[in-house]
Amino acid sequence: MKLAIMQPYLFPYIGYFQLIYAADLFLIYDDVAYIKRGFVNRNNILSPNGVIRFTVSVPGASLNKKFSDLEFSNDVAKVLKTIDHSYTKAPYFNDVFPVIQGVMELKDRSIATVCQKSFEDLFSYLGIEKQFKKTSELDYDRSVSARDRLIALCHQLEADCYLNTPGGRKLYAKQDFAEKGIDLKFVDTLPMEYSQGVNMFVPNLSIIDMLMNCSPEEVRYLLGRYELS
Repeated sequence: MKLAIMQPYLFPYIGYFQLIYAADLFLIYDDVAYIKRGFVNRNNILSPNGVIRFTVSVPGASLNKKFSDLEFSNDVAKVLKTIDHSYTKAPYFNDVFPVIQGVMELKDRSIATVCQKSFEDLFSYLGIEKQFKKTSELDYDRSVSARDRLIALCHQLEADCYLNTPGGRKLYAKQDFAEKGIDLKFVDTLPMEYSQGVNMFVPNLSIIDMLMNCSPEEVRYLLGRYELS
């Protein structure tokens, strides 16, 4: 069984969704310290005037708090208006915008819950069934190192393969996992482009851009554009 574990991000780029797509079970890592000034609560989209950033604020955000202790603000009207204006003429706007709005306006504002809904709803829109769990709901030893926590979660869930992003190469060694009976692999995104309605392709935008411009069939194809190494 292939397991992937990652902190919750709101409508991240395609590489994050490829990690989910490649895994049999995806754990939302919400019982670790919040990441400030990252892409947890913000990302880039493409407006008629170029790349712009949307942000959903996280009141009281602090490195001393866990994801599970924090919530997104419910003030999302400006963000939704920005997305609306940016993609109102996109070919799949009418199909995708209601999905995004449903996530953004979810009554439960917990970061992990909102992000989990976004993952579930987007994969449902694509006709793909995936499984998700939050690490805060699991019983495991949280006092050990980051590496050993991941190994413990793999053993608890009977996963023999742990999937990570390419950045994990700087943090984890395949040998350390192999000694515990786990095959560590990295999900490397292959080069890709799709029609954005502009002359020069802009990579690594929020998944929102791809969903607005590509059919579900095209998105499924692009999700499969990765290699395990």
